[in-house]
Amino acid sequence: MSTTSTTTTGTTTSPDGTTIAWTRTGDGPGVVLVDGALCYRGAGPSDGLAAALSDRFTVWTYDRRGRGASGDTLPFAVEREIEDLRAVVGLADAASPGGVGLVGHSSGAVLALRTTAVEPAVTRLALYEPPLLAPVLGNPYVAGARAYTANLRQALDDGRRGDAVALFMASVGMPEPMIAGARTSPGWPTLEAIAPTLAYDDAVLAGGAVPPDAARVTVPTLVVSGSASPDVLQDAARATAAAVPGAAHRSLPDQTHDVDPAVLAPALTEFFAS
Repeated sequence: MSTTSTTTTGTTTSPDGTTIAWTRTGDGPGVVLVDGALCYRGAGPSDGLAAALSDRFTVWTYDRRGRGASGDTLPFAVEREIEDLRAVVGLADAASPGGVGLVGHSSGAVLALRTTAVEPAVTRLALYEPPLLAPVLGNPYVAGARAYTANLRQALDDGRRGDAVALFMASVGMPEPMIAGARTSPGWPTLEAIAPTLAYDDAVLAGGAVPPDAARVTVPTLVVSGSASPDVLQDAARATAAAVPGAAHRSLPDQTHDVDPAVLAPALTEFFAS
């Protein structure tokens, strides 16, 4: 166990030339964290989780393309996001040889899942509440997801970035008064700046079905959900675990989608050490 935690930052270059910014902290086996929609270093769950894990692991966080200090290169394709993550995994594996643990939250969990299917340096995979709701809610959800995709694309094409952010917030259940309040908050311009990446997350989710990649994941996999999260998210976590060969599901008492890093970190430490 490390008694000190050093932090460094840097960049790497994805195969399409996009600059991807990263932060490394701690010492030990490599673990890479993947954030979900509208999150980036300094504004997402990975920061607190990195701090909670850094006494046992070398933890890597990064800005997904189009966010924070990372660049972006058009046209977008899900394969480019996978290449970005593989580039960071490669750094982690080179710094701490022996395989990399990958942890994804929300839509970032789906990106982590799809990346693990093609990246041999990932040797353990942990997913927190991947929002793959189609297996749980069926055709009504699929129709709603299609409508969200169309409305999101139209808002972005029209340059209505604020409306795109509001649309996403509504889609995840945020009440309208809270959305209206968020529009007047100091952080709203930052959210508008990265609004185009909502389409990237939407593409990664691909309508909310468990991706075929799941069946190709051969490493030990843990899917985690919070017992206080909506039933649909808990059921989606179980459905994802059922689709990954040999995967396990674990429920964390009293946790929601906004999981407490101090609660999640011990579960991840136990999983990565087993």
